[in-house]
Amino acid sequence: MVTKAIGEVCGECGGRTYVIERRGDRAHARVCKCSVQCSMCEGRGFSYEVREETFSAKVGPKRYEVLVPCVCQHRAKRLEHFNEVGLPGVMAHATFEGYRAFNEAQDRARNLAMHFAHHYDKVGVNKGFILSGPVGTGKTHLLSATLKHLVLEVGLEARYVEISLLYATIRRGFQEGKSGGEIIGPLSDVQVLAIDEMGKGRGSQFEMETLDELIARRYNAGRTTLFATNYSLDWERKGVRAAAPSGYRSTEDAKNAARDVELLRERVGERIYSRLCEMCGFVELPKETPDQRRMRQELDVRPGPSGTRGPGR
Repeated sequence: MVTKAIGEVCGECGGRTYVIERRGDRAHARVCKCSVQCSMCEGRGFSYEVREETFSAKVGPKRYEVLVPCVCQHRAKRLEHFNEVGLPGVMAHATFEGYRAFNEAQDRARNLAMHFAHHYDKVGVNKGFILSGPVGTGKTHLLSATLKHLVLEVGLEARYVEISLLYATIRRGFQEGKSGGEIIGPLSDVQVLAIDEMGKGRGSQFEMETLDELIARRYNAGRTTLFATNYSLDWERKGVRAAAPSGYRSTEDAKNAARDVELLRERVGERIYSRLCEMCGFVELPKETPDQRRMRQELDVRPGPSGTRGPGR
């Protein structure tokens, strides 16, 4: 993506020439006011590029000018593609630098996502990744930062989808006379797809068939897919809470134990899980990883030095 030259840094865009902001429930990118009028082509959209080629060994190298699309046109296309990704508005400013890691697993997750984004091979095969962990631990943040870099800096087309919202969209499509395939089609073909909240839902036949078709299409086509889930990536159940010495287990204990051992493999089925093992690298955040949203809320309501409520220090 084109940036401003040194000494011309804009206070709004920081020299990137574009701004990402929250617009409704989606992240939206626009050209910064400092770059609406392109200084290179003066708004024409094209500029001359000097090239050198040898058409004849006798004549030798020859320099000539060709008319090519200006860099501002490439930027406009990338911003258009970014606005089609569907990133949540709350993640408009998500970056790798802004991700806070509280443990080694989170640091590993950030490094994995960052390495994937910065070393994406546009002509080769790219293995995706799946992030597992408790709510509020930054999984969606890393998915968003990854897609943002791929679209704006690498020039890819990508999509983000929250799985339960996809199911709802398909159901509404049925009422409008559309088939599930019409809605899944664009998600199947896009270069990089990020699926958030993997495993969420009621596990109905409709949901399982929809998910299976989407994963199968992307798997068979060798497309790169990223995932985030709240369910464990373990193959087998482990860490089940032991019963009390008397053998008694309360209803609440049983519920907690069930939550502790919920596996993604059981939520999506053997067929999909097996394909995920081939399509992705796995990173699981421990259960004790802090919920960053709750931490911010607690800081907001912590009494300040004067007894008033405000950010804690």
